[in-house]
Amino acid sequence: MKSIAIIYHSGYGHTAKQAQAVLDGAKSVNGINTHLISVADVAQHWEVLNSADAIIFGSAVYMGSISAEFKKFMEESSKLWFTQAWKDKLAAGFVNSASFNGDKQTAIIQLATFAAQHGMLWVSLGLLPANSSKSERNDLNRMGASLGAFAQSDSDLGADVVPPLGDLATARYLGQRVAELTLRQK
Repeated sequence: MKSIAIIYHSGYGHTAKQAQAVLDGAKSVNGINTHLISVADVAQHWEVLNSADAIIFGSAVYMGSISAEFKKFMEESSKLWFTQAWKDKLAAGFVNSASFNGDKQTAIIQLATFAAQHGMLWVSLGLLPANSSKSERNDLNRMGASLGAFAQSDSDLGADVVPPLGDLATARYLGQRVAELTLRQK
């Protein structure tokens, strides 16, 4: 059975909901074993990451960058980088910020660069943007992303309300896409 690990940081619970949606999408594909890991708990899960066929990275976006907590995880992976332990694993990513733009593109590029440094193979979102005048918060890929799943969570609403349904559906789509591609890998 193939395995996917989803590792993420969520400061206020919004990105955790997005991570759960990615997990749900991956779990919807038969033949995939899934693991959801908070960066706060990574010390107990390095072997899960090392044995996974694919790793999906997710972070809250603060000040136009991935969170400090996620960056700490990245730096803790340096011994794995040195041995290229994750080389040729599939990788993908998702990010979430309070503002509509929030410099999410900068953050997803950080995740893609991190994966590339590890020799991983980046999986894009693979969806056209929902860029019509009738686009709503419930549309798939309403943020118009290509490198990964983007979400926008209004900071004045609680984690039980946001991200919008369309952003969660986009995250589920990313999880399913990575799972389907993982099954096609040798």
